Amino acid sequence: MRLRAFVAGVCLIAALLCGGAQAGPLSQEVILQQWYQLVLKLVRHTPTYTPPLASRNFAYLGVTSYEAVASGDDSLVSLAGQLNGLEALPRRIKGKVYDESIVLNSALAKSMQFYFGNTGPSGQNALRSRLKQLEGEASKGAAKDVAKRSKAFGEAIAQHIFAWSETDGGATIENMGFPVAYELKEGPGQWEPTNQLGMQQSPLLPEWGKNRPFAMPMNMACKLPPPAYSEAKDSAFFQQALEVQTVRNKLTPEQAAIARYWSDDPMLTVTPPGHWISITLQIAERDKLTAARTSEGLARVGIAVADAFIGCWRDKYDYNLVRPVSFIRKHLEPNWDPLLITPPFPEYPSGHSVQSAAAATVLEKMFGASFAFEDAKFLADGAPPRRFASFKAAAEEAAMSRLYGGIHFRAAIERGLEQGECIGSFAANLKTVAE
Repeated sequence: MRLRAFVAGVCLIAALLCGGAQAGPLSQEVILQQWYQLVLKLVRHTPTYTPPLASRNFAYLGVTSYEAVASGDDSLVSLAGQLNGLEALPRRIKGKVYDESIVLNSALAKSMQFYFGNTGPSGQNALRSRLKQLEGEASKGAAKDVAKRSKAFGEAIAQHIFAWSETDGGATIENMGFPVAYELKEGPGQWEPTNQLGMQQSPLLPEWGKNRPFAMPMNMACKLPPPAYSEAKDSAFFQQALEVQTVRNKLTPEQAAIARYWSDDPMLTVTPPGHWISITLQIAERDKLTAARTSEGLARVGIAVADAFIGCWRDKYDYNLVRPVSFIRKHLEPNWDPLLITPPFPEYPSGHSVQSAAAATVLEKMFGASFAFEDAKFLADGAPPRRFASFKAAAEEAAMSRLYGGIHFRAAIERGLEQGECIGSFAANLKTVAE
């Protein structure tokens, strides 16, 4: 048994480090890709990395990446003063030389220690190995004083942003995100635990919606109420439940494939926000984007999905709406099962819909409304690439996947998309180019 565990650990480290090394000093573009590919792998192997927490840390890593790049690019402006609570970042010493690759690499290396400090032993080994690899390659050819100064500056950027992150309300996670003291609300239409084994009674992160957002205003921005709950057979709510039941019972192979493709289950995949970060990285690699453009995309998408989860979670617990599986079993079909496992939190709105629309809004602003792309995120897992005519088309498919999966009513999907566009507009309108 010990030998098997050891072999599994070695295999994980090998998987986490795949991608190889590049001879000579590394460009900022390569550094971003190398670190983020490790991020996407660690997300799958780090406790507490549920979608809300993953979105939060994608945002902080994105801001760190962007600020490190922007600090050496006069055409870019800082996000300090634009994001809630982010004060002016450390400045470079005038007249001193800095190595841009070392600055970025050091900022990300330090950030990885902050945001993945609780990853397992194999993940920690992978972090140390990647740090050693990239630090050595990024420093080749740099004078010792330049390398030392650049490393210290990059770490100062990471430290500044981490200190900011500690005040947002989401830095400490209790009981893996399922607070023991949570009291369930009772009454018609109220959410109830859906785990049939009775192992899960508290919902995931009920206080997450109270966290400080990034670009979204700190009020009730983008709040859309759900349809009125009703058990009357001629009501709109009852008809939505009938639709979920019917779609599930007559599911086509294509619909099932879409549901599974976008499922993005935590601990098994990169999570829903990680999926959109992956799309951003794929576009950056395909189109050979500059470090400035790549880091801007990673920051905007990270901020958009983080704000999306804050706004979505705020409304989930404000409305506390019952899940389809609970309603259908009680009023329509006692032994009914959805295609996908129902997540442990209230139904409305759909998190996939809100965060996908938020990410798509940002990417559309950056690349255009008719930007076609291919998503090959799961190619290594045997899933063929999916091609989309636009970011909006991808977001709509991701949203509808939750109806096919049997875990959301249509209103949560459609209004979730609308809410996501609203939330994403704040990240899309951040100023990054100097005038």
